[in-house]
Amino acid sequence: MLIVKPTVNSLFLSQLGAKHLPYGYLLVALIAVVTSYFYNKAIRKISLLKVIIFSLTIFSIAFVTLSVLLHTSMINDWVLYIYYLGVSLFAVISTSQFWVLANMVYNSREGKRLFGFIGAGGIAGGIFGGYLTSVIVSSYGNKTVMVLAAILLLCCIPILEKVWKLRVKTMNLYVRKQRTFNETNVQETSLRVVFKSKHLTYLALITGISVIVAKLVDYQFSDFASAAIKNSEKLTAFFGFWFSTFNLVALTLQLFFTNRMLSKLGVSSTLLILPLGIALSSLLFLTFPELWVLILIKGIDGSLKQSLNKAAFELSIMPIPLSIKNQAKSYIDVVVDSIATGLSGFILIFLIKRLHLDTSYIIIIVLFFVFIWIFLIYKLRETYYDSFRQNILSTIVKAKKTNKEKQRPENTILTARHILNGKDEKAILNLLDRLSDYKMRALKSSIISLLEYPSNKVKVEAIKHLNVYGKGAEIEKVKTLIYEKNDKLVLTALEYVLNNSSLSRSEFIKNYLNNNNDYIANAALLCLARETADNEKLAAKFDLKNRITEKINEINHPTLNIREEAIVELLITVAYAKEEVHYFYIEKHLKNNNVNIKKQAIKAAGITNNEYFIEPLLELLSEKEYEKNVIKALKRYGSEITTTVLNLDKSEELKSNTKRFIPKILGSFKTQNAVNVLLRLMKDNNSNTRLQASMSLLRLSSKQVELVFSFRIIKNLILKEAKYFRDSLKIILILRKKIAEQPNEIVEDNDAQMELINARQDIIDVLEEQLVSSLKTSFNLLAIIYEENDIKMAHDGLFSNVKEAKINALEFLDNLLKGQLKFKLVPLLEYFTAEGDYSQIINEGALDEKDCLRVLMKSRGVHTKMKILHLIKILNDKGYVPLIKPLKKHRNNDVRYATIQILKKLNK
Repeated sequence: MLIVKPTVNSLFLSQLGAKHLPYGYLLVALIAVVTSYFYNKAIRKISLLKVIIFSLTIFSIAFVTLSVLLHTSMINDWVLYIYYLGVSLFAVISTSQFWVLANMVYNSREGKRLFGFIGAGGIAGGIFGGYLTSVIVSSYGNKTVMVLAAILLLCCIPILEKVWKLRVKTMNLYVRKQRTFNETNVQETSLRVVFKSKHLTYLALITGISVIVAKLVDYQFSDFASAAIKNSEKLTAFFGFWFSTFNLVALTLQLFFTNRMLSKLGVSSTLLILPLGIALSSLLFLTFPELWVLILIKGIDGSLKQSLNKAAFELSIMPIPLSIKNQAKSYIDVVVDSIATGLSGFILIFLIKRLHLDTSYIIIIVLFFVFIWIFLIYKLRETYYDSFRQNILSTIVKAKKTNKEKQRPENTILTARHILNGKDEKAILNLLDRLSDYKMRALKSSIISLLEYPSNKVKVEAIKHLNVYGKGAEIEKVKTLIYEKNDKLVLTALEYVLNNSSLSRSEFIKNYLNNNNDYIANAALLCLARETADNEKLAAKFDLKNRITEKINEINHPTLNIREEAIVELLITVAYAKEEVHYFYIEKHLKNNNVNIKKQAIKAAGITNNEYFIEPLLELLSEKEYEKNVIKALKRYGSEITTTVLNLDKSEELKSNTKRFIPKILGSFKTQNAVNVLLRLMKDNNSNTRLQASMSLLRLSSKQVELVFSFRIIKNLILKEAKYFRDSLKIILILRKKIAEQPNEIVEDNDAQMELINARQDIIDVLEEQLVSSLKTSFNLLAIIYEENDIKMAHDGLFSNVKEAKINALEFLDNLLKGQLKFKLVPLLEYFTAEGDYSQIINEGALDEKDCLRVLMKSRGVHTKMKILHLIKILNDKGYVPLIKPLKKHRNNDVRYATIQILKKLNK
């Protein structure tokens, strides 16, 4: 990036001049937003490896092409605009691809440990790239630099393929999909989330103002530089040198000053350093309007923004709940940044082009925006403490109504310290949960003191919280807790020691993995399994597979009395190790009679993300006690499981009491893919499946503003449900009539007559249940396209025992519904509530019993088909052979077997 950016910028400025930069800013803003949108859609449909290789190849070819154009002097204005936008596009795409790949390669634990180091590598690369550009351009020119950039990009491809082969290719489909794109349970649009919170609004405005100031400074810096240095190659060397220097200053500040400044000044005061620095240097420019002052201003902006200001900004967003923090931050980083870039271009076009002002006046505009920037930081300071105060005070158990008057920040800290130093375990745990992402140094001593608290639960949470205070906080105290007789505490303490001590992995194994204390040895084995997840080489080095095999054999030994906690810990260890040879251990305990062990086995099955466990987990859904655990385990597979579950449903091999949970599982993902799959489930022959799917759709439509529901599709589904309802009602009436006429039929004996009546009545009973389900499904779908409360009121009225309420509900729906919905649905509701004439339905296209059964065979599920086959068996009529013969190839085993047996009987 620091090779091509200085080169293209210098070419752009040398030939077109700074006056064209504002148009570049506008186009960059537009291109960045549009590209991000289509790129995110592309990586969901195409392999990330192919996308990255394609991108690297295209940009490499583009850079080589630019070198050729420079050699042949075929550069024109359009080419420069294309490459200026292309470099911006390269920055957006390459950054996105890198971090998506990094999230695929590393799990969350590895990421926490390595991403900081990887990020520092990016800064170091920027430093080296800029200085390298300065040296090469001075000796060989811009043409050579672009070829070098292309070669470096192509060198990334074999490295990428090696990484993919070692780390990504070994993952199963579900893990890969989860890490490629994380579909969050979005509750509202990002814009609404930001504007609902004063704190987020100020953060968004501060980001926007800072981007505008940066672009105005960049414009003036580029204008003065291009005016002072006419030669494009010298200008490239100039940009390369200073961009690298700014990165070097940023790295120095990040390593040696950022933490100290934040500790002494706090978040709000640290945020003020950048705008104040720009303001003071801008005032200096008014006195000395020269290039060296602009280098100073650009240096302050470039170096502080990537160090002090970035760290303070990250901390300033911490009071926001985690559930919306990522969503809001992504919106601010991408959308707000792009809008501000475009706005800065518009300001420059209006002021420089239309008003014909000298570029020196830009510094006045910069000072104006800096003033707004500083004002917003002071407003942010109030909301920052208010957000913390709200989070902390909400943890106080049985708290009285808080005083409406504003409290000072110190009072909030005192309240938190009072809770932590108290004896209310529940209040302490609630507060620690709220503070899990916050680094509040004022509370550090109170949290450390919790390591001696009587409750092991509190000790566990205290150790987890110590991670936010940096590497090795109170590690000696934590080490003493490793020898406690509590599995959860020992595991948490060991994880902390592993991640924060100077102990090497070899020493860790020597000290803990081979320990005679089974509490320590079991926890160490689990730590090792987590550390080596997705890393077969590391697992092999420490012989993880054989260690787990030995532990399973030891636990299964009939003469040993094994603790329940040890069994549970080994289950989770097997899950993280992801060795399929050990999965029998999880499968075995999925049938355990011990509730806790069975729940942990369910959890372990979910952690594996292995397709092997999907069907066993689905089978457990019928057991009410484990329903929530199973759904949580299945959610670990990510949204890709929605497709797998749908395919299982289509096979009709799932039990009916399991199928009813499928829509609930799909709905729990709260994503657009879940909506699409639920809409496909609405075409299922099973009425109960459709009912559950409609309920899930209604819940999603009520909560998910960003999810798309096609009203046209919903209306069509309601009309199909109306036809289903009408067919059911018609067949019920025909079968009832058949039963009434049955005494006139010739039957061998009374037993046979009763068996025939019961068989027909069984079908009627099933259809009546389906009638109610179908009606409820229709109302759920209506509630998506109409006001939910209105539809609920009409539904309650129709099912009321009060006749007047039913009539009023029908009248209300008659006025509310329009077009085909009114024409098809209201008459059926009249018949259902006994307000209509049933004979009209029977006479519509009169059907005999065989026609009725043919309709049901085509449109109903397995349960109905089995009832129909039973009736045909009793009727013993060869005329039904053509109707049931196709069922010999049905996907359900029970249907196939019953069909074959009946055909044998009929063909005798």
